[in-house]
Amino acid sequence: MKIKYIIKSPLVLLPLMLVMACLFSSCSFFKKVQPPAIIKLDVDDFPDFYDELFEDINENQNTANNPYENLKKSAQQSLDYVSDVVSYRKFTFGDDKYTPAEMKVSIEKFLEFIKTSPSKEELNQFIKNNYQVYRSQGDDTGGQGFFTGYYEPELNGSLEKTEKFKYPLYGKPRDLITVNLSEFSKSYGKKRIVGRIKGKNLVPYYPRSKIEEGVIHEQTDVFCWIDNPIDLFFLHIQGSGKVLLTNGNVLNVHYHMQNGHQYKSIGKLLLIEKKIPKEKMSMQSIRAYLQENPGEVKRVLNYNPSYIFFRYEDYGPLGCLGVPLTPGRSIATDRKISPDAAISFIITQRPVVDENNEIIKWKDFGRFVMNQDTGGAIRGPGRADIFWGNGKYAEIAAGHTQHRGFLYFLVLKREK
Repeated sequence: MKIKYIIKSPLVLLPLMLVMACLFSSCSFFKKVQPPAIIKLDVDDFPDFYDELFEDINENQNTANNPYENLKKSAQQSLDYVSDVVSYRKFTFGDDKYTPAEMKVSIEKFLEFIKTSPSKEELNQFIKNNYQVYRSQGDDTGGQGFFTGYYEPELNGSLEKTEKFKYPLYGKPRDLITVNLSEFSKSYGKKRIVGRIKGKNLVPYYPRSKIEEGVIHEQTDVFCWIDNPIDLFFLHIQGSGKVLLTNGNVLNVHYHMQNGHQYKSIGKLLLIEKKIPKEKMSMQSIRAYLQENPGEVKRVLNYNPSYIFFRYEDYGPLGCLGVPLTPGRSIATDRKISPDAAISFIITQRPVVDENNEIIKWKDFGRFVMNQDTGGAIRGPGRADIFWGNGKYAEIAAGHTQHRGFLYFLVLKREK
C-alpha cells in the first residue's frame, strides 16, 4: 500500500524546512552539546588496575627502591593538602561533588591499604569494593587523553649581572593585577584576567617581547641572572627548577604568576615553518635548533607571549597545591576540570633508554599518581603532564612524552 503525502499549502513546508536547515547547517537554534569532561564508570567498565613500579623497578626512572614508599609519599602530600582545605570547599568529579572530609578519608583508606603491599588481584578487588572511578574523556572518541611530561631543570646563575650572566629571572611585578571576574558577574564563572593600570584603565599585561626588552625592570625584583636564554625559556615551560649559583649556593625557584597571555607553542611554530619534522619533534630537537640558529632565538621565543614570574623556596619542587612533587607520582592537569589532590591512575607510554641515554623503545605502563599541579599549556579534559623529577632520564622522558592514554580519578564510595 502506498502512502500519499498531500501538501495543501507552501506554508506547511516552512517548519520542516527550518528544522532540516538547522540539522544540516550551523543554525543557532540548536547549540552543540559538549560531551562531559569526566564521566562516572560502572564497575564493569573499570580499567585493569596495576602499577608497573610494584613489579618492574627501572633505575633510570629515579624512583625509590621501594615503589610503595614513593607512592605513599605522594599520597601523603595530597592528604596534607586536603586536611587544610576549608570545609565548604567542593572537589568536582564530573557531575558529582565531594567534601574535603570525603577526600581525606579516601586518601587515608588508600594509604592504609597500599602499606600492605597488595598483589594486583588484591588491588583490583579493593578498588571495586570501595571506590568510585571516573574517567577523564579527553578529545578522543574512545575516551583517550593526551600525555606530556615535565621535569626539574638545572640552570647556571649569578646574583650579579655580568657579561656572561645577563638574562634576568624575575619575581612577580608590583604593577601586575589579577581580577576575579566572578566578583562582577556569576556568568564569568571562575574566569580571571591579568593586567596593569594605564591611566584610569585596566589593560593587558606586557607580552614576552616587551618584558624581554626590560620594560618591567623597575617594577619587579631580579632573583638572579642566568647565562643562557634558552635554558631560561625552558624553565618557564617546566615551571620550577634549581639555579646553581656561582657562589656555590642553590636557588629553588617556582612558578608564582603568569602575565595573562595565552601560551603558544614554539614547537608548533617550528612544525608549521618546517624547521623540524613532526617525527623528530621534542624538547631536545627544539633546543638543538635554537642552539644551531642563534639568530632565530629571539624571534622564536617571542612567538610565545606568555611569561612566567617566579618565587623561591627553601625546598622544591612545589606544585600548584603548595606541596612537594614526587617524581613519577605527581601529575599536572587542568584545575578547571580535574579534582585537586585526587588519587589518579594513568595508562600511557614511557621511554626505555640504553646506557647512552638513547631511547630504544616505548613501553606501555599503568601507574597510580596524585593530581597535584597544573600548567599554562595543560588545558582541557584528558590532558595530563607527568612530573618525572630531575636527572637525565627525567629530561629525556619530559622532552619526548607526547602520547595518548587514559586518565582516571578515584574517590571512596559514599555509604548508602
